[in-house]
Amino acid sequence: DPPGARGAEEKMAAHMSEGFPALEPGAAPYGNFPNYSRFHPPEGRVSLLPGGLLRSLFPAAARPLLGLDVGCNSGELSVALYRHLLGLQESEGSLNQPAAGKDLNLLCCDIDPVLIERAQQCSPFPASISFASLDIMDSSAREPFLSSYLGRFGRSTFDIGFCMSVTMWIHLNHGDSGLMELLSFLSSLCKYLLIEPQPWKCYRAAARRLRKLGRNDFDHFRSLAINGDMVQRITQILTKDCAMELVCCFGSTSWDRSLLLFKSNGSRARDSSEQEQ
Repeated sequence: DPPGARGAEEKMAAHMSEGFPALEPGAAPYGNFPNYSRFHPPEGRVSLLPGGLLRSLFPAAARPLLGLDVGCNSGELSVALYRHLLGLQESEGSLNQPAAGKDLNLLCCDIDPVLIERAQQCSPFPASISFASLDIMDSSAREPFLSSYLGRFGRSTFDIGFCMSVTMWIHLNHGDSGLMELLSFLSSLCKYLLIEPQPWKCYRAAARRLRKLGRNDFDHFRSLAINGDMVQRITQILTKDCAMELVCCFGSTSWDRSLLLFKSNGSRARDSSEQEQ
């Protein structure tokens, strides 16, 4: 079994494979939509990020930098982010791969093993982008898995983490305490965190889709005390409780999602990357 995957989720994932193209999008209670990148194309996010971002954030850090992408779906956005951060053109794939891998290694995980398998099959950078099936909320699975990846590079933290339109799904499935746990965990593990929270209207839409399908409501939807302006609430949690500071907001996508970059200001996420500076 892939780490952290549970029987019910695997069954659900199996139903979401290529054989069921007409499946209702509301039937993805973990946000693991089979064709996500078709209705929110990666370019919508990537175009908001300035070129040369990695160079300005890590001018003197040892390379390769290490990145973690949580909730990567089938990998289209992960690959687009990777290309953009390294300034690679669409046409550049495996030929330039050895050089690319020297600058950035990206570990991407998702709860859905079917989407991960698709990401692995389609990845143009198999040597430097790794895809893994992992439930990030299962601490018994994530701790050894992430430590082992970091250990290969002699590191204890990631330079940068990405959490793109994932917070709502964690929040709906694991409640307020689950959202706090995720943010606390990522802030302790990543020096920088690029996060794209879903606005509250998306929560209502997700709950509505589930009800339309005659499914039970999300366990926690009606009891969430963290609600309303989610950009503000998540910023508050990260800055007040997680020892991070907001570095920059890169504006909003056309579907009203803000891209926020945070930096750890505690000593706990300092690592070999800073020792050279």
